[in-house]
Amino acid sequence: MKFTDELWQLALPVYEKIEQHAFNQELKNGTLPLEKFRFYIFQDSLYLADFAKALATAGTKTDNSGMFLDFLRFAQNAILVERSLHESYLKEFDMDANTVKAQGCFMYTNYLLSVCAYDSLEVAVAALLPCFWIYKKVGDYIFANQTKPNAYQNWIDAYAGVEFATSVEKALHICNTLAANASDPLKERMKAAYLTASRMEYIFWDSAYRLEKWPV
Repeated sequence: MKFTDELWQLALPVYEKIEQHAFNQELKNGTLPLEKFRFYIFQDSLYLADFAKALATAGTKTDNSGMFLDFLRFAQNAILVERSLHESYLKEFDMDANTVKAQGCFMYTNYLLSVCAYDSLEVAVAALLPCFWIYKKVGDYIFANQTKPNAYQNWIDAYAGVEFATSVEKALHICNTLAANASDPLKERMKAAYLTASRMEYIFWDSAYRLEKWPV
């Protein structure tokens, strides 16, 4: 069994809750209220900017030039997704330049930035993996079960596409390669990071569905 198979089984209950969350079920059916998708897109744009920084930071921890380039490509792709997929939505929604991170986005990005800055490469990769893998799984699930026509087709196609799948496979390979040489205690820390980030994924979608605002 690959190490990533262990990770998937560990956080499977979290993934199942993500898949069945009202946000993704309504997006699949094309019934998600526009204001909730709009909130999500704003937050995702803020998230991806920090995700790219976290990826680049993690890449500096490796002495392997090929792996370093992989991380730089990941970071570049995160920025390109923000610019391409979000650009049309942000123009359509007239995004306010003063939009701030909701609690879910704030927690998630700060967790990733902290782990990538202060923990080992192995733990950083495990923490970054859910954003690749869970999004791919959700994208595939929605693509296979969607109601058509669907107002959110561009989003669905992006995360169920071949290009994104290639990035996910690369991220999985890196994680398994690092785990193969990791001690048992380090593997446990990797598992804890993966589970925490998976939970953050749930919180991010839930935050968007609830149109989460700071209490004060």
